[in-house]
Amino acid sequence: MSTQLAIIDSGGANIASLLFAMERLGVAAVLTTDPAQLHAASHVMLPGVGAAADCMARLRKAGLIETIRQLRQPLLGICIGMQLLFEGSDESPGVEGLGVLPGRLRLLPDGVKRPQMQWNLLERRGDPELLRQAPDPAWAYFVHSYAADTDDAIVTATCDYGGRVVAAVEQGSVWATQFHPEKSSRTGLAVLSAFVDRCAAQVPAG
Repeated sequence: MSTQLAIIDSGGANIASLLFAMERLGVAAVLTTDPAQLHAASHVMLPGVGAAADCMARLRKAGLIETIRQLRQPLLGICIGMQLLFEGSDESPGVEGLGVLPGRLRLLPDGVKRPQMQWNLLERRGDPELLRQAPDPAWAYFVHSYAADTDDAIVTATCDYGGRVVAAVEQGSVWATQFHPEKSSRTGLAVLSAFVDRCAAQVPAG
């Protein structure tokens, strides 16, 4: 079995940038909404931009809700892709999230510009695996108006934007970043490289 990266085609405008970033790392990726391809992949990415409700609707139309919930291979959620992994979002109170991660999304606090659309400094918590190859200090690019309210035990990086904002989480086979690694220069490429290396280490040669 060889390493095969599958990127879920969520319709986000960041997909082209993500494919280009993976190309820079020398990693071939298939863009798909085919459940069979996702189950067969060695590792999966869930990107996204826009409103959580719209992204969930696209996943539901493609028949991917249960597929994503059932994935056991390494999974990386990016921006809205990260937000979809939680139980829900205050942006769309009646829309259920994927529920892969505990918690929900809350609007960024009053007194700050929404969305946060800027570079921000990541503050590591412990020794996060997804940032092990990242420079120190590590800067990343954010575009979002909602942030995760979740169990501190899974938070591996934060940033300061009117208070502590969850920037990255790790739980079991799931990694997720609120920032855009495909737009975050050295830090972003380090995150993507760490994800690929982690997956390659879990896939038998052959």
